[in-house]
Amino acid sequence: MKIKYLSLLFATITSYLIISSCGISYKLNNAKLDYSIYKTIAIGDFQNRAALVYPPLYQEFNDKLKNAYANQTRLQIVPQNGDYNIEGAIVGYSLQQLAVGSDGFSAQTRLIMSVNVRFSNTKNSQEDFDRNFSAQKEFPASTSFESVQAQLVTEMVDEIVDQIFNATVASW
Repeated sequence: MKIKYLSLLFATITSYLIISSCGISYKLNNAKLDYSIYKTIAIGDFQNRAALVYPPLYQEFNDKLKNAYANQTRLQIVPQNGDYNIEGAIVGYSLQQLAVGSDGFSAQTRLIMSVNVRFSNTKNSQEDFDRNFSAQKEFPASTSFESVQAQLVTEMVDEIVDQIFNATVASW
């Protein structure tokens, strides 16, 4: 009887440890967020003011920026007047010809995206800034831009969103 009781106790403890160790948790290491002070964030829509316009860029950028804060922090997103405020515009989206091949034509093309961000911290104005964030991706000039554009945009948006997130609420 004692062995059966010990086996049951061992099984219960083991099950508890396994269950309690399972699960996904995201810890924002080195974060400067103090949730007793910062509770809200207002993220304005970033209009596309670039000379070259790729229509899906506006929606993709705005969705990913808001999702980054919603998924990686406990800040409540509010329409305006948050403890943190982020606004700006997509100001650059352009192609640049790079290396010239032996045939005299471009061998590489670079896609460049720039976003201007105005950030304000209502609890500490020393952290306020107005700055540009950018990303660039290269592809062979022999490749059709239309065939790689969506993938390149996704990669650049992810990179710029990470840059903005790190500059505003993370300290790495």
